[in-house]
Amino acid sequence: MYRNIELQKENQTLVLSVVRSARKTIGLQVCENGDAVLRIPNQLSADALQKFLDSEHAWIWKKVEQMQMRMEQRQETGAVPVGELSRDELEKIKKKIESRVNAYKKVMGVTIGWITIRNQKTRWGSCSSKGNLNFNYQLYYLPDELLDYVVIHELAHRRYMDHSKEFWAEVEKYCPDYRERRQQLKKYKLV
Repeated sequence: MYRNIELQKENQTLVLSVVRSARKTIGLQVCENGDAVLRIPNQLSADALQKFLDSEHAWIWKKVEQMQMRMEQRQETGAVPVGELSRDELEKIKKKIESRVNAYKKVMGVTIGWITIRNQKTRWGSCSSKGNLNFNYQLYYLPDELLDYVVIHELAHRRYMDHSKEFWAEVEKYCPDYRERRQQLKKYKLV
């Protein structure tokens, strides 16, 4: 079930998209475009939701404003829009990312399927259960240590298809400062 709720504060209106799901807690998410989503348990009654909204009104506004400010402060990657890239430029991007993947897959002792470079709106990279890797072309424009972090992260999924302690230990083995790099990566936004 999906519906919108408006919250008022002085002369501002916040539209919350309410999404019911099989969860036990209420969660607040602010999307890249600034939209706010309130995820609630399926069994939460309308009265209980209203009580939550009334009692947590200030908290919701504060969290949404903090998240929006954080997103506004994120830097752009400096990437040229993919539609403006020549075939040679796209090939150069692909070669750089593939060379990092090939170097690290040998060091990490993992096998992979296909490598695909895409213009993804929400992800830097992904790894399928078959070992196919997808990378965002915008990684090319980031500092090399951030590209390497994403490559290592995705290759670690060849051993662990989750974000368990073992997965993060695998990442740390090849990227000891991964926490710092991960924080640096969060400062960039996909365009």
